[in-house]
Amino acid sequence: MIMDYERLYMIGSLPGFSPQISRLVSMMNYARWTTLESVIGLSVPQLDYLSDDQSNSIGSLLKHIAAVEYAYYLNTIVKRELTEAEHKQWDAALQLGDRGRKEIKNNPLNYYIEIFNDVRSMTLKSMSELQDEWLEQSENEPHLGNRSVNNYFKWFHVFEDEINHRGQIRIIRKRIQAGESVR
Repeated sequence: MIMDYERLYMIGSLPGFSPQISRLVSMMNYARWTTLESVIGLSVPQLDYLSDDQSNSIGSLLKHIAAVEYAYYLNTIVKRELTEAEHKQWDAALQLGDRGRKEIKNNPLNYYIEIFNDVRSMTLKSMSELQDEWLEQSENEPHLGNRSVNNYFKWFHVFEDEINHRGQIRIIRKRIQAGESVR
């Protein structure tokens, strides 16, 4: 993923994107940059650290962030649900909990960064081909009380979810740095 670090603090036009999609991508880029900054240098045991038997690891939260983006990419751009094969690949990350604790571990940081880059590359390539009107397209969402939800909100939710989990990641990292034993 190529990110223009000179424009990281500017919400505005980006080459290759329509005006409103540029603003959305600008926000997504900043959210991703700060997420990556929060995990620099973490080891596999640190990425797999669980503070208790109900918590999620940093690694599982990173894969969750990518899984949410992939699911919304399919929903809003490709206009389909996950296939059976994609469910096998992403469900542990989407659901987290016990399955995430069992299945998402023993991966180096580069593993998660590659997933981030792969998913984001698909997202940005597709978004570069869309016009601002796409953001306004809406549909009723059963899991939100059958309310009408537009693509702009869905993509706001993608990076809002990332920001939320980045906060969890920072708390977990502080606990590790404060000396909690890494299991």
